Amino acid sequence: MNLRRAATLIAAAVCAAVTATACATTVTGAARPASGLRPGTDVFVGMDACRVLDQLLAGQGFSPGEKERSTNGCTASKYGFGSYALVLDPVQGLEVFRTRYPGTSEISINDRRGLYFYDPRFQFCALALEVTEQSRVLVLASAIKSGQDQACQNAQGVARRLEPLLPTPP
Repeated sequence: MNLRRAATLIAAAVCAAVTATACATTVTGAARPASGLRPGTDVFVGMDACRVLDQLLAGQGFSPGEKERSTNGCTASKYGFGSYALVLDPVQGLEVFRTRYPGTSEISINDRRGLYFYDPRFQFCALALEVTEQSRVLVLASAIKSGQDQACQNAQGVARRLEPLLPTPP
């Protein structure tokens, strides 16, 4: 799979995995409580997916993140490696992910509940981490010339570095 195709597939997966949400303009550097929020409150206010993804991939040779038009999502790629995408989704929790991707597996990243799914058709691994019952973060990874194990290991590696930056669950 070439780099352009991998990036295109990741972008398509991002679009398929989330609904339209508003985009924020800044990123926080430390976890903040999500508890006590009124229903409908965006737990990701102040976080920009591209800034966060660029921070997580700094120094690894990835292209600067490209913002998704209708979501707080971002995709970055690296020639000969593959792509990553990050989506901060304030309106869909893990159960929506489980419904959309039957056959998901449970995972825990730094004691945060999550689910992951490998899509062999598009050769990407999607990993969702719970922030609140109605919000999640998606990490998608595509590894060129690799299969499920590598793509999902890559997604887990990014998720481990991302998790401390997320709002803490209530």
